[in-house]
Formats: sequence, structure tokens, C-alpha cells
Amino acid sequence: MHESLYIAVDLGAGSGRVFLARLTADSLLLEEMRRFHYPPSRIDGHLRWDITKIFEEVKAGAKRAAERAREIGGTIHSIGVDSWGVDYGLLDREGKLIELPIAYRDQRTDGIMEKVFTRVSREEVFQRTGIQFLTFNTLFQLYAHARTGLPEGATRMLMIPGLINYFLTGRAATEYTNATTTQMIGASTGEWDFEMIGRLDLPLNLFAEIIPAGTGLGEINGGLSRELGLERVRVVAPASHDTGSAVAGAPLQDQWAFISSGTWSLAGVEMESPLINSEVLRRNFTNEGGAYGGVRFLKNVMGLWILESCRVEWRKRGIEVGYDSILSQAAAIEGFPGLIFPDDERFLNPPSMLEAVATQLAETRQSVSDEPAALTKVILDSLAFRYASVLRSIESLTNREIKGVQIIGGGSQNGYLNQMTATATGKPVLAGPSEATAIGNVLVQAIAGGRFASLGAARRFVGERVQLRRFMPRPSAALDDAARRYLEIEARFMNQALC
Repeated sequence: MHESLYIAVDLGAGSGRVFLARLTADSLLLEEMRRFHYPPSRIDGHLRWDITKIFEEVKAGAKRAAERAREIGGTIHSIGVDSWGVDYGLLDREGKLIELPIAYRDQRTDGIMEKVFTRVSREEVFQRTGIQFLTFNTLFQLYAHARTGLPEGATRMLMIPGLINYFLTGRAATEYTNATTTQMIGASTGEWDFEMIGRLDLPLNLFAEIIPAGTGLGEINGGLSRELGLERVRVVAPASHDTGSAVAGAPLQDQWAFISSGTWSLAGVEMESPLINSEVLRRNFTNEGGAYGGVRFLKNVMGLWILESCRVEWRKRGIEVGYDSILSQAAAIEGFPGLIFPDDERFLNPPSMLEAVATQLAETRQSVSDEPAALTKVILDSLAFRYASVLRSIESLTNREIKGVQIIGGGSQNGYLNQMTATATGKPVLAGPSEATAIGNVLVQAIAGGRFASLGAARRFVGERVQLRRFMPRPSAALDDAARRYLEIEARFMNQALC
């Protein structure tokens, strides 16, 4: 049977994977070729990504994919790269990387928003871009970089997937979905907002051409293609923001929301055009670009980063915290012993996440056991209530009912959180696919190669071939009381953020 083979490189904020995807008439198979980790390290005074190491891992995974393709007698059509948003690298005139990219959790952007707003007001930035305000958006990172002095000779800025594509092909370009996370793309034009950029005294020459998802960037460079065994393989830009790829790979039902669940949780809906008004600004929602047009209207929620950071600390203390075990223990705890507001900025990159959680609990006069299972339940219950709050806001802002929620990404395998999300939102939940990002990456490549006529056709193909798990709400008086308590906590911290 004829097979179409593709390589999907999926880079998360700390770990990455390379997949070989096989599309037949009846199936979509993902085979993991390589998994690797790259936590940022403090180098030259900043938290940085070792992009050269990341690229070496990408090459190793791609080489293994080429070997695997030969084993099964198939031909690889293309390779696509997606990654987290907002971070960038700088190249010189010769196309050499000047310094290792600084990670978004670095503290260089502390207090930078207010300095930007003295040049261009918060209201105008939002009106121009439609993007939510996060301290680590590229706009604020680059402004901070320029204030301390951009490296001598910097002539081009590329986002992380753009850097990898440049290393592969020599072509410098920025794919649209990732570009929108910079907060420097005009919502009405889809291009760099050079008027705003100029008012901030940022060098206009840094910005590469904007390309849409599905754009072919050329073949892998000759010498590199021979090294990898990938002669005549094209590089195609998927929706290169990982959430863009995840949503592209999700067979969403009409009037259903999505939650892309992982290190971050991104809760939102697909829309045909940006929604930009004063109330959207006040609630700090965002309009990120989607593959093949449209908008992902969503909000970032801190996500499983909180729990994963706690697990790292528990392991350092010699406490074993296997994922399945800790979830089953959390599920066995009755009631709701404590709740936190997950989007408290103290959770972004604290010296100790356990201490940060304990401090917030103390501030809200809650006494909770420091046992891992109890804190796991606190974190996951709170995330579910936060999702419910965000989805209610979306319904209010868009004046559209949300009929259900599809949870995609790695977090879709967390059965406890899936069930709690259904219960907290009062809506049915479908969980999966867990590899939505890699699937969406592959689908865009396949559309570019003529395998599918449209994203709708590609999504239908996936929807007919993936098994989703269903979770239904479980209402109770205890839930109603916990929901009330959570909203009081959320209101407290939201009001503090607005002061």
C-alpha cells in the first residue's frame, strides 16, 4: 500500500521529539525517532537555550528517520519544525548565530512593559496587535535587549523554528503563527507593524519576511542532506507555533473549545477574525494566528508547569512521585482541601515552586498537607476551575455558547484533570489526541504536498482514525462550594494584578 512519509520536529520549552509519520489510506502512524531534553542554563548572566545542542538533536532524530524510512521502503516527502513561541535568536551578516537565545523565563523583562507603554500605550499596542500582555512576549524581550545593547553585528532576528529552518536550508523567514506571538504583527495586515516597531527604536532590519503555514522553504542543504541521508527532502513550514500545530491537528466539533494542555495550558476557540475591544483588553485575551487563516482566540493558563516543578523538587528530596501513582492518590482524597490561583506570576519561575504554592495558600488562610498527593490535588483542581473561568469569559466575550471542550496535547493523558475539567466546566470533555502538535505539523506538510485538499479534509481524516476519551460532568454540593471559594481567590489575585 502506498505510504506518504513525513518528519515532524516538535520542540517544547525544555524537551523535544522527532517523529516519522506514515500516512496511508486507512491510518496515520507516528513513530518516535528521538526524544531529548534541553533545560535552559544560566550563561553570560542570562537564562539561555543551547540552540546548537538542540539542532544536533534534531539532526540525530532526522537521520534516524531517514534510516527508518529505508528500512520500510518508503520515501520521506518533507520535514517540518514547530516550537514554543516568543523566543528568538540573532544572526550576523554572514548568517552566523551571534549568541545563544535567551529563554522567556529570564528576568530581563521585569518592569519592561511599563517602559514600553511610555512610548506606545497599552491600549494602542493591543489595538494594533490583538495579542495579550505577557511579560515575556517578544516585544518586551527585544525592547529589553535593545536597552542593554543588542550584540554588535546583529542583522536578523529569527524565532526558534525559523532558526532551525535556517540551519537546514539557509533561508531566513518567520512563519505567521509563531510571528503573532511576538506582539509585533498587525492584526489587520498579518505583517510586521513597522510603525510601532520604529517608535520603540527597534532596528527595522532585524525582521525577516513573514510566510504562511505550508510554505516550502527549499530542500535541505546539500552537504547536510547527505550527512542525514535526506537528499532532495523539502523543508515545509507547518504552523510553527506548537499550539498552532496542535489546534490544526485537532478534529474539533462545531462550537467546542480547545485546551492545549502541557507545560502551559492554552484555552480558547477558533474564530474567523480577531476580536479586539476594550473588554477583551481588560480580560487580557489574545488573537493568535491560525494555520490557513483564522484566529485562535485564547488565554494562556500556567498549566502543568506548576505540578512538574513540584515533582522535580520532590524527587530532589528523595520522594518518588510516579505520575499514575500520584494521580490515583489525589483522586482518592475527598472534597477540596485547598485551591490556588494558577496564573499568579510568582509561579512563572520561582526558586522553589513548593514554597511559592505554600505562600499563596498561607495568604488565603488555607491549611493543606504538604504531602505530594494533597498538593497535586490542589494544583489540578485549581487548574480545572481556572479553565472553567476562562471558558465562561470566552462565552461572554464572543457571545457564543461553548458546547464542549476538547483537551489536546500531552496533558490529555491526565485522566484526573480531564474529569475535573468536565466537572468544573459543566461540559462534556473529549481527551486527545495526545500528539496533536505532531499531527498538525504533519497535516500541514501533507496539504503542502497535495495529500489533502484542505485543513478541513485533513482534520476529517484524523477524526475518523483517532480514539478520543469522553468525560462527563459530576455535579455535587461540594463542587459548588469549591467553585465559590475558587472564584473568591481568583478575584483577589486578579484585582491585585490590576492595581
